[in-house]
Amino acid sequence: MTKRSPFRYFKISPEIIRLAVMLCVRFPLSLRNVEDLLHERGVDVRHEAVRYWWYRFGPMFASEIRKRRISGMKASRWRRHLDEMFVNMNGERHYLWRAVDHEGEVLESYVTKNRDKKAALKFQRKAMRKHGRPKAIVTDRLRSYGVALKDLGAAGIQETGRWLNNRVENSHLPFRRRERAMLRFRRIRSLQKFAAVHASVYNLFNSERGLYSRPNFKLNRAAALAEWRSLCTE
Repeated sequence: MTKRSPFRYFKISPEIIRLAVMLCVRFPLSLRNVEDLLHERGVDVRHEAVRYWWYRFGPMFASEIRKRRISGMKASRWRRHLDEMFVNMNGERHYLWRAVDHEGEVLESYVTKNRDKKAALKFQRKAMRKHGRPKAIVTDRLRSYGVALKDLGAAGIQETGRWLNNRVENSHLPFRRRERAMLRFRRIRSLQKFAAVHASVYNLFNSERGLYSRPNFKLNRAAALAEWRSLCTE
């Protein structure tokens, strides 16, 4: 049985939808900025259409990216970095827990209202269930991490240090830029969805340009763009 195209009810072409979602998620642009960029290319759409596209197709693209990356490579279980960042919504402080590997690949994102043992335990269980147990877990000195790891029987692999967690701290910066462009979030559900989509898109296009020569960087960038254009085409 032939799989139906997810774009079958849309008059606009799938290429334009993919481009709009990539601009919205990857770059620190507002919805109206994306609307203006598409208009410059001769595409007349409203910013609300761009919002609808990323909300509907963003999770679909992110899921396909994760499937391709998992099937194409083995998950790294050497070292995992954990950290939480503050996100203000409607005057209340929430916490976005994030896990990255030693290369900066974003593994997991999880939003909670509290920063206690229960939240840390649920986040780490979720990360271990999906990506396995690493040989080392690097955290800051938040006590919730140590208590949660002790309950998981992994207290011996925890590492803390002044600069050891710079890998995950630096990975917060692209998301912070997107948060400012979107004028912050208003609902936990929207934050959780966008964090998951942004992580997958960031992993796809993050080429670590400082570690490669210019020719290799151009090849990696072209491969990532070709993979993005092939999403949901089968």
